[in-house]
Amino acid sequence: MLRFRKVLIFMSIILSGSFLVAESGIGVNWGSVSFHRLKPSTVVDLMKDNKIEKVKLFDADPDVLQSLVGSGIQVMVGIPNEMLATLSSSTAASDLWVRQNVSRYVVKGGVDIRYIAVGNEPFLQSYSGQFQSYIMPALLNLQQSLTKTNLAGYVKLVVPCNADAYESSLPSQGAFRPELTQIITQLVSFLNSNGAPFVVNIYPFLSLYENSDFPQDYAFFEGTTHAVTDGSNIYSNAFDGNLDTLVAALSKLGYGQMPIVIGEVGWPTDGAIGANLTAARFFNQGLINHVLSNKGTPLRPGVPPMDIYLFSLLDEGAKSVLPGNFERHWGIFSFDGQAKYPLNLGSGSKVLKNAKNVEYLPARWCVADPSKDLSAVANHMRIACSAADCTTLNYGGSCNGIGEKGNISYAFNSYYQLQMQNERSCDFDGLGMVTFLDPSVGECRFLVGVTDKNSACCRASCLWFIMWVLIFWGTWVFLM
Repeated sequence: MLRFRKVLIFMSIILSGSFLVAESGIGVNWGSVSFHRLKPSTVVDLMKDNKIEKVKLFDADPDVLQSLVGSGIQVMVGIPNEMLATLSSSTAASDLWVRQNVSRYVVKGGVDIRYIAVGNEPFLQSYSGQFQSYIMPALLNLQQSLTKTNLAGYVKLVVPCNADAYESSLPSQGAFRPELTQIITQLVSFLNSNGAPFVVNIYPFLSLYENSDFPQDYAFFEGTTHAVTDGSNIYSNAFDGNLDTLVAALSKLGYGQMPIVIGEVGWPTDGAIGANLTAARFFNQGLINHVLSNKGTPLRPGVPPMDIYLFSLLDEGAKSVLPGNFERHWGIFSFDGQAKYPLNLGSGSKVLKNAKNVEYLPARWCVADPSKDLSAVANHMRIACSAADCTTLNYGGSCNGIGEKGNISYAFNSYYQLQMQNERSCDFDGLGMVTFLDPSVGECRFLVGVTDKNSACCRASCLWFIMWVLIFWGTWVFLM
């Protein structure tokens, strides 16, 4: 009876037309690698208030998916790379994953899951091919699992790729890396057969950050003195140049008309030179205006990407800083859902609306006691910053210029808020003290944590992820 009910629901979706017509739009990435996580329901309300209709997730957290029930927001759920081996080896494991994370939610009044991201940038050069062999078997197993639940025509499988999957000195000469040609050919054939787009992540900021010779104005959308001439085509921004490099690479494989979705694109606001509020607003607004103008690119005039997902919705203060300190500062909103700068998402409002009903800890901060000798504070700072986020103190950060005592206070407070303002966490051998006067200076904001203890720290997310790995590993061993 349940199976028959899902068939009826699926048929009603098709007949309503939403299956046949995919509307282009501006979406966001919602990551949760944060020390101070907002309640999922608060984040969903934030998206609805800002008329954000598409969201890309990096996992399938049941609390997050439950919060999206009835929201009308189109969702891309994610499968972490670490799960690919199990899903590629067992159809029973893929059946279980689809049942628990997709089909149980795709019901009338449920969650509008449109995509499953199978892995996240699995072809990244730094992974040295460790996930490559799992991609196609996992896709085939998951497609079979979707077919069993009568969702194969509605929920599309995609594989978000980093732009380092292809290369060229000029866009028209774009080609996938030689070692990827075979697997990418299989991938795009699968995507094409199932009506799914190619998902790519493009970051002009990283081009600028990693290359001192990269012309800064070429990263933006307001014209450049360093335009790239490619035959009769002229490129005035790095985004179009990168996108057309992908178009050329797909064309070489015989799939030049394949729809493209930008899975991640954005600009950080802190943690590095060039990562600031002004540049982020300039880039993101230019990008949105460019895409919504339907101008397209020289190789695809009048055909912009199907959708773009801004990276990201919120800052994630517990992310790895191996790529750079900016990794924790990509959000168009701060960790607590407060808009960082005015941004018109194309939905009518020229500004972003802040999150409502955020439950903060009391308005108090931990700072260095000005009456104490701070000469022995270095080890305390190391301990505080190894646990909490101090990336804004580094060169290029918004708190870099607040002085030595300011740096100490910022580190103490970051740790204090992480520990939910536990009184002992502001001791530091008697060097810290609690104050009720906000020590923030200019753009350097001394944060106050949020009180949702069930999701206040990324440890909860990490434990959930480990649990799922163990479940799938156990399932795989049992089935074998």
